[in-house]
Amino acid sequence: MHLSPNIRLAVLALILVCTVGWDQGAKRMARRELLGREVVVLPGGWGEFRLAENPGSFLSLGDSLPEAVRISVFTIGTGLGLTGLLCYLALTARLGWLPFLGLSLVCAGGVSNLIDRITRHGRVCDFMLIRLGPFHTGVFNVADMIIMLGIALLAWEFWRQRQPQPA
Repeated sequence: MHLSPNIRLAVLALILVCTVGWDQGAKRMARRELLGREVVVLPGGWGEFRLAENPGSFLSLGDSLPEAVRISVFTIGTGLGLTGLLCYLALTARLGWLPFLGLSLVCAGGVSNLIDRITRHGRVCDFMLIRLGPFHTGVFNVADMIIMLGIALLAWEFWRQRQPQPA
């Protein structure tokens, strides 16, 4: 099932507004509540809140690159890539609803993190960490969760399309 252009644009706008609003609001609250605090551990030790300004990308990849390279790759490059993705989502009629939703979530999370990079000198505010026994995630934010949800939807659709069809 393909989406009509008007519905596609409305859904894309709704996802962008909700994601950016939720993520930026959570980051603002994290900066207000966690600034100057070491770590806030959740009951049972399942996770923690800690304020981290990440100059790199996912799991701080690239944080030790020179600032000019980080700005070129993580701000300008990401901005160009997200602009292309937004245009693709707005104009491509042949995209099914699940890939459209997955790519829209990836784009929306990326836009919110890009807003951080532009307004916070190339850094993204991260503040959550999950612990499961000796295993733990890196520090992340709401936009990162939205991006991972979008990737999971894309993977699900890819897997579903590769399954043999009943005769």
